[in-house]
Amino acid sequence: MGYLPIESYGVIGDLRTAALIGIHGSVDWLCLPRFDSMSLFGALLDHDRGGHWQIAPTVPHTGEQHYLPGTNVLATVFHAGAGGVLEVVDFMPMGRSRGPRPRLVRWVRAVRGEVPTRLVWAPRFDYGTRAPRLERRTHGVIATDRDNDAAVISGAKWVPWAIEAQQAVADFTLHQGAEAWFVMTWDDDEVTPLALLEPVRAFEETVWWWDAWIAGLRYDGPYRREVERSALALKLCCHEPSGAIVAAPTTSLPESRTGGRTWDYRYAWLRDSAFVLNALDVMGFERETEAFMRFLKRVCRREDGRHLQIMYGVDGERDLPERVLGHLEGWRGIGPVRVGNGAVDQFQLDVYGEILATAALWAHRHRLSEGMWQTLRRLVDWVAEHWHEPDYSIWEPRHEPRHHVYSKIMAWVALDRGARLAAENGDDVGAARWRQLADTVHAEVMERGWDEARGTFVQVYGEPQLDAALLVAPKVRFLHRSDPRVRTTLEAVRRELATSCEDLIQRYRGPDGLTGEEGAFVFTSFWMVQNLAMVGEFEEAERLFRHLLHRASPLGLFAEEVDPATGEHLGNYPQALSHASLMNTAHILERLRPVGG
Repeated sequence: MGYLPIESYGVIGDLRTAALIGIHGSVDWLCLPRFDSMSLFGALLDHDRGGHWQIAPTVPHTGEQHYLPGTNVLATVFHAGAGGVLEVVDFMPMGRSRGPRPRLVRWVRAVRGEVPTRLVWAPRFDYGTRAPRLERRTHGVIATDRDNDAAVISGAKWVPWAIEAQQAVADFTLHQGAEAWFVMTWDDDEVTPLALLEPVRAFEETVWWWDAWIAGLRYDGPYRREVERSALALKLCCHEPSGAIVAAPTTSLPESRTGGRTWDYRYAWLRDSAFVLNALDVMGFERETEAFMRFLKRVCRREDGRHLQIMYGVDGERDLPERVLGHLEGWRGIGPVRVGNGAVDQFQLDVYGEILATAALWAHRHRLSEGMWQTLRRLVDWVAEHWHEPDYSIWEPRHEPRHHVYSKIMAWVALDRGARLAAENGDDVGAARWRQLADTVHAEVMERGWDEARGTFVQVYGEPQLDAALLVAPKVRFLHRSDPRVRTTLEAVRRELATSCEDLIQRYRGPDGLTGEEGAFVFTSFWMVQNLAMVGEFEEAERLFRHLLHRASPLGLFAEEVDPATGEHLGNYPQALSHASLMNTAHILERLRPVGG
């Protein structure tokens, strides 16, 4: 089949896992039963070995995709020869139809004309290392392997299944108005009759569930469509059973076309989660923060004096060893393919600031329980004792720790928000102590992190390179947006980190212990827009924001990066941070929009 551009995929999910489906009608990525499980379909990372499930016309055709309005139900429309139109609607059941096992439902219908169609179901267990044994049953096909993993596909009795080359194939022709339903269920050893699975009811309930959820969106600005799609994409990154939020539902989609920068993002980064929750909260979604706070309390309870890990498994697992899957070639042959993440043990000081900022936001509307306050208090105490230490910071370089200015700013955030929470919870002694220490941190950053000659903050104490993460300063109120140092830092970042495209910036330049040249980061490009609006350059901010929005996929989705030379997406997809920053930017633009603008 070859490899599609990353932005040629749509994503569906059930808040336990997610699937990527391309404009060629193929499910090319699905891990079961949860985000960070082994893949069953992995053609995204190896079209020969990974496994896939494709439904498409057998005659020449073109494809396009759209979401049903207000949902994560995906429709792929094929325009085939002689005026035929075939539609494949994909979803994972939600609401009352979501059962204990993940299911993927595909509804195929001929919208116009007569369309000869082929279905190929080629599951491959354990990242494509184990081809299954396939058996034909009355109502479908079952796939099993030696480790007792099982997946089944159910369809109408008339479907002409054939088993060939370790895949199930069905060729059929649909006439205008005719339809076929297929339901795949994970971890089942029986092929259930289609009627008992009630796919029509599952479709109706899933559409209703997503529509009801997005109805809570509080945004009526000019970018409603983009904000709505971003909110729906963020919800797909939520692991409902635990409250965790994954950075992206994929692994190893490359940040560089020369390889090397391929990482597993199917875990809960605390930093990313904090930014996501801020975006959801300002747009009216609060339950996700409540669920995440429970997750945070649980993982903090396990640390016992250690620094917080930057990421955890979706159920709070601490051990996420990184390994290379050498049998997979990677998307477009760009590897290596990795599972696990070696950055898990890095000390990243900034994480505490992001978490305390989220907690302070949460505490505005909810009374902190005694247990939650004690958890947060321990985090602030930890920062008070360790803020002066070097760390790896937000970008997770693979070299020695340094004194990163971004991390020190976020340490100030942790102490500042901790002092506020302490005062609100009757701890006047703690509030005074942390406030005094926050002032100390602030003074040090202003002395050691500021380059007077260039009029900008720098990435690391005593070194000249810049960092787009420095644009966070006015966002977290480290400096007021009217402070001239905010404007001059913004100007320096635009001047020194800009790409050939004015709306795209790189996160930094300089050695980071890795090989390959990466693209421009989507979320820091949105941060630049936010800073422009904050310093009063509203028209320029809105102009660049519109440019960035045009870089979304046809479905309105963003990966982690964009290649400035080609406009193609790079990195894992869809990326939660990219969509969170889009939503926050839309919110800031609306809040700062000039009267009559």
